[in-house]
Amino acid sequence: MTQASVNVVGEVVGAIDEPGVLVLLGVTPADTQRQAEVLAEKIWNLRMLEDEASCASTNAPLLVVSQFTLYGDVRKGRRPSWTKAAGRDHSEPLYEYFVEYLRKLGARVETGVFGAEMEVSLVNSGPFTLIVDTDDLPA
Repeated sequence: MTQASVNVVGEVVGAIDEPGVLVLLGVTPADTQRQAEVLAEKIWNLRMLEDEASCASTNAPLLVVSQFTLYGDVRKGRRPSWTKAAGRDHSEPLYEYFVEYLRKLGARVETGVFGAEMEVSLVNSGPFTLIVDTDDLPA
């Protein structure tokens, strides 16, 4: 990704203007702080940038945006179900913990506004997109 930004009510609240990573973070009711740590470490160290570099090795920035719709279930009917997405009381603290843990690792992190109606813009190189699920990572 070469550029990304988040707008809330016409105002840019988070932006990256250089190669980095846009993280759309979804949270389930079963997710834990330990899983957030493992996920943050994985994303921070994953060699997914140009020349197999990582955010950690290049100090590339991350833009982290809460995205409960990642857990939308469309298998039944014509309307998505959000039953697999955690409610705000669980997901907001875990989202904030994830962001702070990335910063503790040394990451430069921009964010959206949790729960806000956001407009997310992205210039994707490649395109290159990964799904990283904590269910697929070691505990």
